[in-house]
Amino acid sequence: MSDPILPGSTIGVLGSGQLGRMFAIAARQMGYRVHTLSPADDTPTGQVSDREVRAEYGDLAAVREFASRVDVVTFEFENVPAGTAAACAELVPVRPAGSVLHTTQNRLREKTFLQSIGIPTAPFMAVRSLPELEASVQPIGLPAVLKTAGWGYDGKGQRVLRTPADLPPAWESLQTDEAILEGFIDFTMEVSFIQSRGLDERSSTFGPIENIHSHHILDLSVVPARVPDPAAVLAQATPMCTRIAEALGLVGVLCIECFVTRDGQLLVNELAPRPHNSGHLTIDACVTSQFEQQLRAICGLPLGAMELLRPAAMANLLGDGWGAGGPDWAAALQEPHVKLHLYGKSDPRPGRKMGHLTALGNTAEDAVERVLEARGRLRRSDPTRVSEGASVL
Repeated sequence: MSDPILPGSTIGVLGSGQLGRMFAIAARQMGYRVHTLSPADDTPTGQVSDREVRAEYGDLAAVREFASRVDVVTFEFENVPAGTAAACAELVPVRPAGSVLHTTQNRLREKTFLQSIGIPTAPFMAVRSLPELEASVQPIGLPAVLKTAGWGYDGKGQRVLRTPADLPPAWESLQTDEAILEGFIDFTMEVSFIQSRGLDERSSTFGPIENIHSHHILDLSVVPARVPDPAAVLAQATPMCTRIAEALGLVGVLCIECFVTRDGQLLVNELAPRPHNSGHLTIDACVTSQFEQQLRAICGLPLGAMELLRPAAMANLLGDGWGAGGPDWAAALQEPHVKLHLYGKSDPRPGRKMGHLTALGNTAEDAVERVLEARGRLRRSDPTRVSEGASVL
C-alpha cells in the first residue's frame, strides 16, 4: 500500500456541484486544500475551494495542468469522460479509478458487471433498435422500463412500457442507439447503502437508507429505513455490497441503490461511485459522514466509523419553491433538531436541487415528521409560488 496522503496536501475534484461542495468542506475541516475543475465558475464546489479551474473536461492540456498541482484526484459525479480520468492518472492517483467510472456510467455495462459477479438485479436485455425492443419484450414481459444506456439520472432517459403500443413512441423519444430494457419490479421500498473501501482494502457498509421519490427526483431519505428488521436487511446487504466494491477495485465510497421485494430480498438497481444524495444525512446523523469517509479512503487513511448517532430524515429543497422573498429560513429553523444545508446556487429552477434539510429524531417517524414540518414552514404567503408536488417547498 502506498503512503497516506496527509493533511496539508491538495485534493483535486473533477466536477463542481453540491457533492463536491460538501466533500470540500469535509476536506478543509481536516486540513486539506481543495482544487476543483469543471466547465463553470462560481460553482458550489468552487465557492469553498482554494482554487477553481474553469475548463472543459475534454481540454486535456488544462486537465493535466490541474492534476499537476494536486496530490490525488477524485470526482463528484460519474459522467466525467474516461479520457479526463486517464489524463489525470498520468500524473497522480485517481480514486476511484477510471475503470470504475467506465463501468458505472453506462447502465448496460453496470448491469452486465453485476450479473457477472452473481449480484441479483431485475431481468434485463440490451436494446439497440425498435425491432430489438419488440423482441426483448417477449422474455422480459410487460410492464417494463426502457432506459438509455448512458447519461441518465433523476429519472431522465427512462420510459415505462405498459402495452405493446407504448414501444414505438418510447423508443423514438429516447433518441438513443443503445438502451436497456428492465423487468418491472413489484417492490415495497427503495433503499440505498453507502459502501466504503480504503486503500488497505478494508470496507464498511452503512444503511439501509429508505428513499422516497417524487417526479423521479429523490424527495426524502430516512435512516434507519422503515422496514420490519433493518439489521436483517443490512446483514443481507453487507456481503453483497462488499463483493461489488472488491470486484470494482473501489477506493472511495459507492452508493448501492436497491429494491426491497415483497419477500424481503434485495435487488441492486444502480451504482454511484461517489457520495450520494441519500447519504447527505450522514453529515448530521453519523460519527463519520460519507464525505469524510470518501476523503479518508482516497487519502489512504483508516476509515471512520459510520455509526448512526440518532435516527434522521433528509428532505430535498428544489428550486420550484423559490418565489418572491425566497423561502422563510427562520420559520424552518424554529425546530432546534433541524439542520439547513444550502448549496450556493444563485439560480433556482424547477427540479434543481438547491439544498436540503436534515432532522434528527427519537425514531425514524419522529425525524420524518420534524423535517416535513420544517420544510412546510418554508412557504411564504405568496400567490406566485408553485405549491403542488411533494418535492416542492
